[in-house]
Amino acid sequence: MSSEVTIENKHEQPKAASRNHFKEKAYHVLNRYGMLFILIALIIFMSILSPTFFTSGNILNIVRQMSVIGIVAIGVTMIIITQGIDLSSGSVIALVSVVVASFAQADSYPVLLAVAIGLGVGILTGVINGTIIAKGKIAPFVVTLGMMTAARGLALLFSDGRPIGNLSDTFKFIGQGAILGIPVPIIIFALVGLVSYLLLNKTKFGKYVYAIGGNEQAAHIAGVNIEKYKILIYSYAGLLSAIAGIILTSRIASGQPTAGLMYELDAIAAAVIGGTSLSGGIGTIGGTIIGALIIGVMNNGLDLLNVSSYWQQILKGAIIVTAVLIDARKNRKS
Repeated sequence: MSSEVTIENKHEQPKAASRNHFKEKAYHVLNRYGMLFILIALIIFMSILSPTFFTSGNILNIVRQMSVIGIVAIGVTMIIITQGIDLSSGSVIALVSVVVASFAQADSYPVLLAVAIGLGVGILTGVINGTIIAKGKIAPFVVTLGMMTAARGLALLFSDGRPIGNLSDTFKFIGQGAILGIPVPIIIFALVGLVSYLLLNKTKFGKYVYAIGGNEQAAHIAGVNIEKYKILIYSYAGLLSAIAGIILTSRIASGQPTAGLMYELDAIAAAVIGGTSLSGGIGTIGGTIIGALIIGVMNNGLDLLNVSSYWQQILKGAIIVTAVLIDARKNRKS
């Protein structure tokens, strides 16, 4: 009798092991590529509901529209990985917008000078954020909230609350032009994504970003200069916000002190939807880009279906909360 039980147990053990292995593999695939599957499913769903959705022109339009948010979200991703947050990116976009527009007037300064000044403004805001956070030991939420208010005020003060137009055609090419049929904003978005991926995955800088987010105290003991790298991380995010501001200004052909409203929340949403953990230490550039595209596909598809923008905001909020709940569940399991 006991030998029969033993034989049955021997047969059951490989089956149980096989089932567990399959579950682990399925969980790993879903954990790594789940948002990509959701993006594909969303594209298919929208294509069925709207015949004009899945056309080359509309797909390019979606990516072009989301390029600004996507670029900001990449910088925000690095900050969130270090357990930080950046609420100032939308206001930095506005400040860069009016400053760069004032130097990109037709028949005035060279475009490269205008772009360089705009990038410098973005980097400066990032340096200020990072320095106060790192050296002043103040919560990122408080510091970037202050920068959000100050940068918006500076944008309004600099422009006297009015749009700045009469931009040169060369400058407008940045946001409105195309190279080999591909809109320039998409090309810039792709380059920013590639450079940021290499920074985060192939350099010492990237290793330290994850180390600070995983365990800041352990990273400090291991010899990581926490203050230096936090300043660098926020400076890079400021640079990306400036790039986004330049693209947006060029695309709408004017510097707007009200530009970038709520962009910081869309950028945070893209990062969180893409799998960046608010607890720190986890996040990828690819995931954030997918998160931005999910938001873009959803917004575009709902517009084509004539769904009210109010409902779009509600749906976006529900998606963000769901993504955070999934992240919290993952953290509890780990």
